[in-house]
Amino acid sequence: MAEEDNDPIAEAIKALRAQAQAIPAGDAGPPGVRLAIDNEPELLRIVEALLFAASEPLDLDTLRARLPDDTDVRGLINALQTKYAEAGVNLVEVGGRWRFQTAEDLGWLLRTEREEPRKLSQAALETLAIIAYHQPVTRAEIEEIRGVAVSRGTLDQLLEMKWIRLRGRRRTPGRPVTYGVTDVFMDYFGLANLSDLPGVSDLKAAGLLSSRLPPDFSIPSAGHVLPDADEDLFSEDEAAQFHMDFLEGDELED
Repeated sequence: MAEEDNDPIAEAIKALRAQAQAIPAGDAGPPGVRLAIDNEPELLRIVEALLFAASEPLDLDTLRARLPDDTDVRGLINALQTKYAEAGVNLVEVGGRWRFQTAEDLGWLLRTEREEPRKLSQAALETLAIIAYHQPVTRAEIEEIRGVAVSRGTLDQLLEMKWIRLRGRRRTPGRPVTYGVTDVFMDYFGLANLSDLPGVSDLKAAGLLSSRLPPDFSIPSAGHVLPDADEDLFSEDEAAQFHMDFLEGDELED
């Protein structure tokens, strides 16, 4: 049997041609639609099926290739547009081709938003760890522990991610700003409190610390406020204003 005989669309076209010999064509329908909808419903169904199944918009020539030579494809398209004008999906033209798409007023139902945290640099990871274990800590103290300067971009990224916050000002000359971690940081890492941060043995077991550490190496107790770390805490408004100044380049601590 020829391949065409196994094609259900070809079989439908043959049946339609036979019907056309017995039923005269009419012109009923919306203005500009010159097809007898009552006489050729199967042609409309075929175009509808082709457009629904297509993985990309179809042009008129592609549709004509699957329909009888005398088919008014433009008329069928116009009829389908009218049919779906008030439906949940509409037939629209895109660059001279046609496709079904969600009605514009329902697009919000299918829109999803996903947050993807920015990948942290090694400098940001080190800075975050220092703040978590040493808070409240100043920028100068972070630089002293790391042995290198802390760039504004590093602190900016951590602030934008809401993993660190501006706590207040140290009661020392210069009144430097102090940093600490946030509840967002705690939630992300599944910490009930700062004392749940891993200690030396945990870090060694995870392969994050060498087993050959200096004998005087230690990790401070997370969240332990040292006696000389007295600070005047920011109010929410003060912290927000300082954050804005920081992002605009007017950091007051330097």
